[in-house]
Amino acid sequence: MTEDFKLIDKEDIALLKFPKTDVLNDVDEIKTRTGEINRALSLGNLEHSKIKIFFEDSESKKVVDTTVWAVTDKNVILKQGVMIPIHRIYKLF
Repeated sequence: MTEDFKLIDKEDIALLKFPKTDVLNDVDEIKTRTGEINRALSLGNLEHSKIKIFFEDSESKKVVDTTVWAVTDKNVILKQGVMIPIHRIYKLF
């Protein structure tokens, strides 16, 4: 699955457009994603560990290697206020 994703720089995420639809439609996958986001937030805040976020914008699938700084009900927030909508994330590890 992961070979379909193109590595991008965190700074470039601010330029992307994100559709309103969720990339996941399976309830269990959505629950798994929520758990992965919470784990990534803990790793980011406690250990400043980088994780890979696999997501999709309006054009293609992408992956970014970064630290999660905060999470809202709708977005994962990275350094410099860069945000990725949760509903566009496939997985984090």
